[in-house]
Amino acid sequence: MTSGVASVIGGMPEVRRFFVPPGSLNRETLTVSGELHHHMIRVLRLKAGTTLLLADGDGHEAHGVIAQVGKESLTIALEGKALPVATETGPAITLYQGLPKGDKLELVLQKGTELGAAAIVPFQSGRSVSRIGLDQRSGKVERWQRIADEAARQSQRASLPRISFAGSLDEVLQSATQSLKLLLWEGERKTGLRAVLAEQLTPESVAVIVGPEGGLSEEEARQARENGFIPVTLGHRILRTETAGLAILAILQFHWGDMG
Repeated sequence: MTSGVASVIGGMPEVRRFFVPPGSLNRETLTVSGELHHHMIRVLRLKAGTTLLLADGDGHEAHGVIAQVGKESLTIALEGKALPVATETGPAITLYQGLPKGDKLELVLQKGTELGAAAIVPFQSGRSVSRIGLDQRSGKVERWQRIADEAARQSQRASLPRISFAGSLDEVLQSATQSLKLLLWEGERKTGLRAVLAEQLTPESVAVIVGPEGGLSEEEARQARENGFIPVTLGHRILRTETAGLAILAILQFHWGDMG
């Protein structure tokens, strides 16, 4: 966790906001070390006596004051109890993103977080060009989570999205327990997203599968259908993989969430 956000109202900067680990706001003092300590002291050059706003990523915030600064850590004195803040409304949306080439996934993580995804799960499909070995997965997921955390801070979200990785579409299908499951598939010709949404009451949770650059195969789409996913089309508009998931997130947030 590497940075905070400070906004400006009437020419005066507001208190900087930082994410801290869940459960760390229910105490009198908090010790910060590692990357966040480096950013607060070496980059932002915060001093003892600075007032901060701390968020635990689970929908709670508390004010604190930097009480002591050391070379490796700093101590924050918390002021009062952690209070709940307004969280995202609408269903919890999980985006299952077919692993794209290059750095496209970073865009999906950043913008998907801004658009309120509750979780983003990159996965390897049969047509994924990029491949991630077993020995790379933990490091990749840690880096992806940092990207999402940074986007959450910048967009001042009350909660942090959960980032994980699925080695195959089978893993996705086995783990997807959401109440509404959508497959954004270029092979679908009849069922449009608008028609499906019009027939649904507001679900508690939504899963969306988006394939990689080459899309999903007929067999993969069949497997998804058999596991409860509804194939939908966005009509004649053809979107790149890094655009498709973001588009449907925005549509779902407008339809059921807190956009508009």
